[in-house]
Amino acid sequence: MSTEADLEALERALGALARRRVGLASMTTYGVGGPAALFADVSTATDLEAVRTALGTHRVPVAVIGRGSNLLVADEGFFGLVIRLGGTFGEVTLPSGLDAEAPQVVTAGAAVPLPVLARQVADAGWSGLAWAVGVPGSVGGAVRMNAGGHGSDMAAVLRRYRWIDLLSERGGTDDVARLHYGYRSSSIAPNEVVCSAELEVVRGDRSDEKRQLSEIVRWRRAHQPGGSNAGSVFANPPGDSAGRLIEACGLKGYRIASAQVSTKHANFIQADQGGRAADILALMDHVADVVRTESGTSLSPEVRLLGFSDDETGAMSTLDGP
Repeated sequence: MSTEADLEALERALGALARRRVGLASMTTYGVGGPAALFADVSTATDLEAVRTALGTHRVPVAVIGRGSNLLVADEGFFGLVIRLGGTFGEVTLPSGLDAEAPQVVTAGAAVPLPVLARQVADAGWSGLAWAVGVPGSVGGAVRMNAGGHGSDMAAVLRRYRWIDLLSERGGTDDVARLHYGYRSSSIAPNEVVCSAELEVVRGDRSDEKRQLSEIVRWRRAHQPGGSNAGSVFANPPGDSAGRLIEACGLKGYRIASAQVSTKHANFIQADQGGRAADILALMDHVADVVRTESGTSLSPEVRLLGFSDDETGAMSTLDGP
């Protein structure tokens, strides 16, 4: 287990990259949770390499966060290093011309928001990523969890991705086969950081693409709640819908303190302003228990948990290397 002395040593090794006790609540869509004991904004590949070098000597738990759209941070925060990618990791490179008949590649940094990427691709007259306008996460997180929606996902469009291992010298560019994609899952290890992705697009009609974007946005507004939530809390079990199962158990609108199952969509949990992460987690556990008891189905959470003491909560990207 890491100590305060370990964090201080890592802070010195990181120099200007590191900050102490940075609040994480505002970096998540739930808007709750405590601070990171140590925080680093990483803007370039050189910065990320410096972090890897420092972690090689000063080992502490570490998490990489994106847009926080599926992240729940413990009220006590996270006693470790949180890394947020930005800068050059937010760049997009589009194909150079629209005259090509064969599929082309868009290269997007890990920090690029998926809705932004979808709009840039459509505006440039390319097709294949309109579905991404409805996914609020970043490219890196989407690659890690095989994010998707509206009939497609990362597995369908990802050609190659660039990554590094924070605990070794491993890394490079690999194709999608290495990820062993499943439904909302991949084989990416917690210590592996996605840096960028190469995504397949084809020539499209700008007007048609923008119409698709508008339709997806309208659908989401009509069927999914706004406010402070992290999207779908549980993955859909094979052949069924998590939202249907939760609603069938009479849990729509069910509340525990500052957290409530949405009255609009049962697979969303809403957080009150100034609420507690512990309430959200308690509600997640209650919903899963009731559904398992009444239907026999075990729901798997899509929300990633950071800073909770129970190892079984699925703390995101905690490094447990040698």
